[in-house]
Amino acid sequence: MKAFVLTRYGSNKEIQAAEMPEPLVRADDVLIQVKAASVNPVDFKIRDGQLKQVLPLRFPHILGNDAAGVVARVGANVTQFKPGDEVYARVDVDRMGAFAEYVAVNEAAVAPKPTSSTMEEAAAMPLVALTAWQTLRDVGQLQPGQRVFIHAGSGGVGTVAIQLAKHWGAFVATTTSTANVDWVQKLGADLVIDYKKEAFENVLAGYDLVLDTLGGDALDKSFRVLKAGGKVVSVAGPPDPQFAKDQGMNWFLQQVIRLLSFRIRRLAKKHHASYSFLLMHPSGAQLRELGSLMDAGIVRPVVDRVFPFEATKKALEYLETGRAKGKVVIKLS
Repeated sequence: MKAFVLTRYGSNKEIQAAEMPEPLVRADDVLIQVKAASVNPVDFKIRDGQLKQVLPLRFPHILGNDAAGVVARVGANVTQFKPGDEVYARVDVDRMGAFAEYVAVNEAAVAPKPTSSTMEEAAAMPLVALTAWQTLRDVGQLQPGQRVFIHAGSGGVGTVAIQLAKHWGAFVATTTSTANVDWVQKLGADLVIDYKKEAFENVLAGYDLVLDTLGGDALDKSFRVLKAGGKVVSVAGPPDPQFAKDQGMNWFLQQVIRLLSFRIRRLAKKHHASYSFLLMHPSGAQLRELGSLMDAGIVRPVVDRVFPFEATKKALEYLETGRAKGKVVIKLS
């Protein structure tokens, strides 16, 4: 089958089109004929080797984390899907490979494609929507009436997080550039800060939760906007000891993670707040719930551009410029 593979850690130069064998279909797997896949910032981190201690690769490695398509075959234990079903999924963390004609995914990570969505729209959603869902609801424990600050409201995670937070009854603040202020307001944000004109830490105060997608200086400043007992949940900051424990890391790696996160945890304590790192996990059950929200018109996919499969490297390059509003998608057929 045709695929785009990473030949070694490095830049986009290390990504090549290649012929690869079809993936092995295990007893609990669904083999998906991929119709569309989407590109995510985590693809760059994987490509660059930033996650190799958590997600070590064997080369050549097929890239891609989101897929929408048609079930081609199912394993012996699969009961929820049959050949011909239209589905979407965030592929298994240790079995990435959506930039290919076929990908095998554990049944538990797969959900029926929302009937209201095209393949391209469905492929845009799994990773960012599950990230938003799990940061806001599972870790952040967001409640109706609370105030949440979401970094980068026009990004892939931000566009979905705004819609979900509003649906769950929160007051939502976010940041974006001048050109996107009105557009982000239409997604449901109550307060939009133009980061080119104002510093969010000078505007916001008394928030219950911050969803950090940027890391670095933005993460540090996020603690200033929280009320006592508030939470920062980050997908871009350093992993924390709870994450290391949940991942089953050995004692040595747990101590490394503890040291790497010491400064940010100390900062959280100084502000009488908490800090958590999230590595999103696939969930077909949550994608089913999300699909119902999409079909009801409560959450809508935001697709910036669609590239043909042969232009996969260009899709990666475009997302890496940081100019995309929402998601960048690759269409296979």
